[in-house]
Amino acid sequence: MNDWLDPLLLSRWQFGLTTIYHFLFVPLTIGMAFTVAVFQTWWVRTGQLAYRRLTHFFGTIFLINFAMGVVTGIVQEFQFGMNWSDYSRFVGDVFGAPLAFEGIVAFFLEATFIGLWIFGWDKLPRLVHLATIWLVSLGSIASAYFIIAANAFMQNPIAFRINEAKGRAELTSIGELLWNPIARAAFPHTIFACFMVSAGLIISVAAWHLARRQNLDTMRPALRFGLWMMVIAGIGTTVMGDQLSLAMVEAQPMKMAAAEALYNTATGADASFSLFTLGTPDGVHELFSIRIPYLLSFLSTHSLDGTVEGINDLQAQYVQLYGPGDYTPIIWITYWSFRWMILLGVLHILVAVAGLWLTRGGRAPRNAWVWRAAVWSFPLSLAAMIVGWVFTEMGRQPWLVFGLLKTADGVSPGVSGLEVLISLAAFTLIYGSLAVVEFRLIIKAVKKGPDASPPADEESSDVRRPATVY
Repeated sequence: MNDWLDPLLLSRWQFGLTTIYHFLFVPLTIGMAFTVAVFQTWWVRTGQLAYRRLTHFFGTIFLINFAMGVVTGIVQEFQFGMNWSDYSRFVGDVFGAPLAFEGIVAFFLEATFIGLWIFGWDKLPRLVHLATIWLVSLGSIASAYFIIAANAFMQNPIAFRINEAKGRAELTSIGELLWNPIARAAFPHTIFACFMVSAGLIISVAAWHLARRQNLDTMRPALRFGLWMMVIAGIGTTVMGDQLSLAMVEAQPMKMAAAEALYNTATGADASFSLFTLGTPDGVHELFSIRIPYLLSFLSTHSLDGTVEGINDLQAQYVQLYGPGDYTPIIWITYWSFRWMILLGVLHILVAVAGLWLTRGGRAPRNAWVWRAAVWSFPLSLAAMIVGWVFTEMGRQPWLVFGLLKTADGVSPGVSGLEVLISLAAFTLIYGSLAVVEFRLIIKAVKKGPDASPPADEESSDVRRPATVY
């Protein structure tokens, strides 16, 4: 069989591409639900119509994105049965539990109250209507936790026993499964990153309008809100990322070793972190690097003289534990995805810090390049989250469930490479078309901007009060 028709390779490409595509919408949905809830809360508390306009405006973008997230997310569920049936048979009893909670509890919560929020304007009491969008936000965040808990089982399998007679893993404690140390660390890290993505969109949209000096009463406070949200969420992402690195080293030391391309165990100053490295194509030999002494030791152990296990020693340990085989992930992918995740996130935080300084005290930058930089900065946080996900999943290879099931053993045995190739091509075509539709809808909504006139039921509100400038 030709390599390009290998069912395993094509199944991995298909799941990776469809997951990345779905992930384009997930962080924005989570962040925008929270943001819209905040804007509506300010409107209810202050009566300032600028915040109602912002609620409607960003609510429209949120709804477009939410619809696309639902459509693309459904495909993810089907792939477990279509392409990864052996994986589903082996760990479905465990992995399926948090996914069931996500569907029954979190998604139904979102779906129910998003309908009430959409159709409840001017029909429900203000506080009741406000509660509906907060419940949508709560549902989206809960949904994220259940999915992260499912993924955490793949990174750090706990709360199960192997039924030898049936040849599968069975759940022993749902509480222990949901309280996985990896899930507890990854969840806040992910949520803060989602808030960064939402803040990035607000900054870009507000900057686009302010550069044209339109909708100043709404876009000025929106810009300041987005800038502060980016800085605060960026700090939270960094702090919780540090906690996640400690949990990762505990559960998967090979992933941290691969992230630094550390082949030999190192301690203290030798456990340095390379900002940039040139090496041989296989990643084994280093030709040039810029390093910070002790940093890798600190990131891995929170100690300057801590020991970080190297790839060679871990490979030898895993051969003894799991038998012959190569247990090293693709080094160049893990090395560079880890650094791009950090670099892109930090760049977006720096954009926000610069924006806060340039817009302090009511100032408005006059240089066009400042506004262009703000507008085009939006992809930074989103790209950081995507490469972070690539690092998380590729750094676990060759395992599908770490220490239990290899990726090669989880693919569906009855699916041919040609079948996967056809479905991959179909998904790519459909998803590409949907991406064009979403992009055009969002661009149209962004260019239209907030409604210029107040809703009819609020003509009596104090429209003279300006929105708060932060």
